[in-house]
Amino acid sequence: MQIKSLLAKPFANYVYKGVRKGMATAVADQENILKELLKVGKLTEFGKEHQLQNVSVYEEYLQAVPIRDYEQYKGYIEKIKEGRHNILWKGKPIYLAKTSGTTSGVKYIPISKESISNHINSARNALLCYIAETGNSQFTNGKMIFLSGSPELDRVGGIPTGRLSGIVNHHIPNYLRRNQLPSYETNCIEDWETKLDRIVAETIDQDMSLISGIPPWMQMYFDRLHQKTGKRIKDIFPHFSVLVHGGVNFEPYRNKLFETIGAPIHSIETFPASEGFMAFQDSQNAEGLLLNTNSGIFFEFIPAGEIFSNSPTRLSLKDVKVGENYALIVNNNAGLWGYNIGDTVKFVSTDPYRVVVTGRIKHFISAFGEHVIGEEVEYSLIKAAEEEGVHITEFTVAPMITQGEGKSYHEWFIEFENKPADMQRFAHKVDNHLRNKNIYYDDLITGNILLPLHIRPVKKNGFIDYMKSIGKLGGQNKVPRLSNDRKIAVALEPFVE
Repeated sequence: MQIKSLLAKPFANYVYKGVRKGMATAVADQENILKELLKVGKLTEFGKEHQLQNVSVYEEYLQAVPIRDYEQYKGYIEKIKEGRHNILWKGKPIYLAKTSGTTSGVKYIPISKESISNHINSARNALLCYIAETGNSQFTNGKMIFLSGSPELDRVGGIPTGRLSGIVNHHIPNYLRRNQLPSYETNCIEDWETKLDRIVAETIDQDMSLISGIPPWMQMYFDRLHQKTGKRIKDIFPHFSVLVHGGVNFEPYRNKLFETIGAPIHSIETFPASEGFMAFQDSQNAEGLLLNTNSGIFFEFIPAGEIFSNSPTRLSLKDVKVGENYALIVNNNAGLWGYNIGDTVKFVSTDPYRVVVTGRIKHFISAFGEHVIGEEVEYSLIKAAEEEGVHITEFTVAPMITQGEGKSYHEWFIEFENKPADMQRFAHKVDNHLRNKNIYYDDLITGNILLPLHIRPVKKNGFIDYMKSIGKLGGQNKVPRLSNDRKIAVALEPFVE
C-alpha cells in the first residue's frame, strides 16, 4: 500500500466520525447557524434594511426576510459588482461564481472567506466518508479527473470571477493536485470538442482511478475513449474504481454508463451549486444524500406546490416530512438570505436527514393543470426502459397543445441507445407509469382531455448536436428534462428522425 492511501484511512475515519456525530445534532446545528448568520447580517446594508438587529429566532426571521430569487437580488449584486463593501455580507466576496440562469442571463453568486470551506470540504468529506465505509483508499494513488470549467478568472468590481468549478480548481489540495488530470492548460480550453479531444489524449495512457463530472459529460468522454480504442473503460483503466457524479439525476444514465465501463464500480453522488454544497452521498448502503446541516448554510423548505404563492409555508429542518416535495431555500455565510435556488428535494429519511433531488422549480409541465415534475418523468421512462431492455441516451418532454378536446398530449423527444422492438407498446408503458405516479395526469387522460403521450425518436448524437447549436455543449450544461413551453421542442425538430 502506498503512503497516500495509507494516510488517507485514519483521516477518513476521523472525518467520518465527525459527520456521523453531526447527524444527531442537525436541528441544533441549524439553529446555531441562523444565530451566527444574524450576528454578521445585522451589520450589512441588507441587514439594516430588514432590521435583522431585531431578529433572534426563526419565527421573527420569517417576518423580516421574504423569499427571493436572483432577479429580486440583482440590485444588491450590482452594488457588489461595483466594488462596494458590506452589502449582503461583511466586506466583499472573495469570489463571484458566474452561472447561467434560464431567465436572468448570467448570474453572479457571492462566495465569501467564510463560505469557501463549504464548497471545498464537502467534496472532500464525500470521498472520505466513502473511504471510511468501504476501506477503499487505493484510488488516491492513481490519477483522477476533476473536470472543471476554465480556472482562468476575470475580475468584476475587483473580485475574481468565474465558473464555480474553475474557482474550486484553485483550492484542490497539493496532495491531490499531483494526481489531477487533465492539465491546467486543457481545463482552460473553452471549446468543448477541442477540450474533450485533449482530455482523451492526456488520459488514455494513464492509470485513472477516479473520474468525476456530470453524467452526460462522462458518457461523452467514455464514448470518445471507446471510439479510439475499441475497448470498454475498465479495460483501458483497470484501477478505475470510483465514479463521482452530480448535477442531474443519475438513474437515466446509469445503465449505459456502466455498460460502457464494463464492470461494476462504486459511485458517489454530490449536490453542489454556486449557492453552496448542499448534500453528498455519505454511504453506499443508504438511499439519498446527507444534507449539509453544519456547513454555514441555514436551510428552509417550502412545499413545492406553494412556491409561487404570495405567502408560502416556510419550514425549518425540524418540521420537514419524509416523502414531501420541497423547494429548497438557502441562507448562507456568503450573504444569501431567503434565496430560492430553484431546486426541489424530497426527504427519504429524517434520521439522519437525507434527500434526493427531484427537479427544478421551473422545469415542469402543467399546461392542463397536471403539474408533472422531473422525478415523475424520469421514473416512468426508467421503469419502462428496464421492462423493455431499452437504454436511453437523453430525453426531454414538452406539451403539444392543439385545438379541440382530447387532441393535446405530452411530446417526448428521446434519443435511444437501442430502440424498443415495439415503439407503441413502449410509449404505452411509459404513459401508464406516469399515470400511476401523477393522479392529475391520469385524470386528464381518463377524462379525454389529453391523449396518451407521443414519442419522437431523436437521431444518434442529436442532443449533442442540439446543445452544440445553442453554444452549450459540455462542461456543466445539461438538457432540461421537461418544459412548460415548446422552445426546446421546436429547436429539436432538425434533430428528430
